[in-house]
Amino acid sequence: MAGKIHLDSIDQKILSYLIKNARMPFLEIARECGISGAAIHQRVKKMEDAGIIDGSRLIVKPKALGYEVCAFVGVSLVQTSYYTEAVEVIKRIPEVVECHFVTGNYAVLLKIYCRDNDHLLDVLVNTVQKIPGVARTETLISLDQAFERQVYVKDKKSAKPKKSTKEE
Repeated sequence: MAGKIHLDSIDQKILSYLIKNARMPFLEIARECGISGAAIHQRVKKMEDAGIIDGSRLIVKPKALGYEVCAFVGVSLVQTSYYTEAVEVIKRIPEVVECHFVTGNYAVLLKIYCRDNDHLLDVLVNTVQKIPGVARTETLISLDQAFERQVYVKDKKSAKPKKSTKEE
């Protein structure tokens, strides 16, 4: 990954289009931005090389595949020195879709999708709680996901201009 790069208004506009629709053709983005298709390719490549863009993905809705339960599991470790080993085991649990090292009452926060509560119980009792170094877990079941989105990228064209504070 290259160093940090400055994103100008065109880069931000490109990102805002790709966040809304990763399948949007580069030529269509080019028309919207008023630059060539080649320039879009170069700018996207520059952002990929800088680690700003990490590929594009299809988003699969878990409920459409029968995963009716989404749960967040706070995991307390006996000692934080177990973190690396615990994460290696957690990576092999297919129901875990996210794993975060967090501050607060837990060392690790997991996001898990399961078919039903029995499946969740099985994953917790027979898998997560048996990981070496896990002291305890606390589970929060999501009743509804109000929304999900990518990080906000400001499209400078739609932003309000700043008022000048310069005295004359």
